[in-house]
Parts: sequence; structure tokens; C-alpha cells
Amino acid sequence: MKKTSTRLADGREIVYYDSRDDAVRDTPDRRPLGPVATTSEIRHDPLLGDSVAIASHRQGRTYHPPADECPLCPSRDGRLSEIPEPEYDVAVFENRFPSLAGDSGRCEVVCFTSDHDASFADLGDEQAALVLEAWTDRTAELAELPQVEQVFAFENRGAEIGVTLAHPHGQIYAYPFVTPRSALMLRSVAAHREATGRNLFDDLVAKEVEDGARIVLDGEHWVAFVPYAAHWPYEIHLHPKRRVPDLRGLDDAARTEFPQIYLELLRRFDRIFGEGEPPTPYIAAWHQAPFRAAGRDDFALHLELFTIRRTSGKLKFLAGSESGMSVFINDVPPEAAAERLREVASE
Repeated sequence: MKKTSTRLADGREIVYYDSRDDAVRDTPDRRPLGPVATTSEIRHDPLLGDSVAIASHRQGRTYHPPADECPLCPSRDGRLSEIPEPEYDVAVFENRFPSLAGDSGRCEVVCFTSDHDASFADLGDEQAALVLEAWTDRTAELAELPQVEQVFAFENRGAEIGVTLAHPHGQIYAYPFVTPRSALMLRSVAAHREATGRNLFDDLVAKEVEDGARIVLDGEHWVAFVPYAAHWPYEIHLHPKRRVPDLRGLDDAARTEFPQIYLELLRRFDRIFGEGEPPTPYIAAWHQAPFRAAGRDDFALHLELFTIRRTSGKLKFLAGSESGMSVFINDVPPEAAAERLREVASE
């Protein structure tokens, strides 16, 4: 992998990740851009104990542009975009409309491919491995920023999820605090360690493997399963079999196998609801340990992949119980979801 870091016209960083060592990335950004102006601030909710990012400048962000005006496509044929080069493998740049900025953190956009009409599931093993390297490198770079406590790499796919740009891409949020979801996990892990002397993640994965009913894929270095208490209609947790706190800890064997496992999971997602259905909307979320939290070494890196579609033509909405009380009600039994995900395996 070759990494090249440069700057866009407004001073934001853009980083190219290439599979070829001889790739040259020196095309300047010729757009007449003014400096980025953000109003991002973090406000603490004293009642719930969590934090909210207030980012009113995001109201003006790019919204469902036509394909020939996509800001994530390469710059070519006289059209200038966020990517100055006429082609690229993987590109990562600072978001022009960030939810978090400055002392409040950092937001980046990860472009998985220059092909506007592709999806992550269309990538080959080599390209998917390059994206994994980019996620890992960004985690390492952002971990060095003094204001960053946790890095969250994720992909939103589909208009139903709220995606406003159709180009295959994901995002990285570098939070200045430990997120509520991770804090809950860390508390559960600490309580389990005190009560049993064992690691909670290890015990949960071992229990799923032993039971077998919810296993979707079992590789040499990764295992994917629908969790016993799945919140979403179709939800998969993907764990490396050797527990590590974040992406930097993965060994070469796990990195080599990851594209095969992950691409197969994404392709199955698109087959869940049968032929003729539109692509399945999903969120793919990497859970990594906060950098300075107590119990960090007991945390387990894992990816959670889920869809809000519960059946053909119907979505799972976060209504009264979910939104008002954070109590999920799942219409699809996890065992049935796992069985369906096994049924749609690639031939």
C-alpha cells in the first residue's frame, strides 16, 4: 500500500491509499473554495449523562446530487470534485460539513472506489483489503490527536438510512469523548470480569459458536453470527477469533481473510429479501475500544452489520418504545434471521 497525503483548496487534508507503489498523487485542487466554516459544539445532557453534537452548518450540505455532479467521483472531463485526481483507489478526506471539528473532534469521508455505480459488495478482495488498511491507518493517525478519545468507522448504505450521496463511501468520526454505547459495553465487561474472572466478549462468542443456531459464517480467523438479543431485523456481529481492542491489533492472517468473509456477508444481505428487491439498506459499524478508557484491553474489536428493512417493502421504524425508552422490539427472531442468511449463501 502507498499512502499520499496532500491538501484541498480550502486546507482540508486528503489522503490517497493505492495498491500500486508507483502511484503518483500530485494533482492540485483547482476549485475556488473559501475556508471551511463550522459551528460544531458538544453539549452535555446532565439528565442522561450523554453528549450531543450541535452542527447547524450541516443544513447546507450536498443533498442527492445527480450522478454527473457527484462530489465523490474523480475530477475529470472538466468537472472538479472533492477528489482532484482523475482516478483513485481509496481516498479519505476531511468532511467539508463535519458533525465534529476542532476541539470537538474530526469527521472524515472514506471513498471505497472511484466507480460511482459500485457498492462495497462489488469490490474485489484486493480493493476490500485496501479499504481495511485505510480504516486501520486512519485509526492510528486519529489516535494521535490529543482531543480524540474514540474512533468510529462506519458505512451508511441506502436512502432509507439517510444517505445523501449515492457514491460508495463511508465515514469516520473521531469523538472527543467515549460514546454511550461503548461506555455501556465497558461497564458490562468490567462487571463480568469481576464476577467471573473471564472476558465477556470471549464468553459471548464462545456461547454462540457452541450453540450454533445463530452462526452465519465461521472462518479460520473470523466468526459472524446473529446475536441472541439482536435489536434489528437482520443483524450480524463479525468478530476476529483472536480478540484485539481495535483495528491496529489485527494480524496478517485476519487481514487476509477479512475481505472473503465481509464481502460474502454483504452479498448475502442483498439477497435476503429475494430477487427483484432493491439493494438492502444497511449500516456497517466498527466498534473499537476507546483509547484511554479503563478496561480497554478487555474490549473486543467487532463489526456490527444491520438493516432497517424487516421484510419486503417494509422498514423497521424506531417508534415509541425504541425512541422514547430505548427498548427495542424485534419482529424477526434471531434464529430465523440466521437461517435466512445461511440460505442465501453464494454458490
